[in-house]
Amino acid sequence: MFSRLLASVSLLLLTQTSLPQQSQTATGDVPETCPITTTSDQPFIPPWPYPKAPYPGGAWFGTDKLWTAPPLDGTWRGLGHYTPTDPTFRQKLFYWRQGYDWRTEPQPKLRVTGRRLDSPAPPLAADRANNGWQRRDQPFMVVGINLPTLGCWEITGHYENDDLTFVVWVSK
Repeated sequence: MFSRLLASVSLLLLTQTSLPQQSQTATGDVPETCPITTTSDQPFIPPWPYPKAPYPGGAWFGTDKLWTAPPLDGTWRGLGHYTPTDPTFRQKLFYWRQGYDWRTEPQPKLRVTGRRLDSPAPPLAADRANNGWQRRDQPFMVVGINLPTLGCWEITGHYENDDLTFVVWVSK
């Protein structure tokens, strides 16, 4: 089923119109006009049994209703493409929620949306959410996204009545 989903996303992305080359040239320098989210903007320590940090040197962002681990410097660099002919930039997003149970909700009702803030662009395309865990008592929700351009992106995770938004600079 996951491969059918990915094929559907690929077909959707291949049918999108091409964007001007200028929208594909974002450098690694974050412009002042891009209000990137850093973890110090909303420091969060998740409830037990989750670790106090997502990875060495990393930090969480959100609340116990929904949290994630955006890049510490607010930048995604060098994202790959889903296929060699896919012009979009691929990323996986991980979200956690206190009380989320992968057994009763194997395909979480998490929805991810995104819009470019610094220039016109189509919205990001998102796969259907799946689940996973590092330890069975620490389940997470994961979504693959495809960003149609580089630049300044506002990304929102929606789960039940809760939303979590962060801004990231996407560069070469």
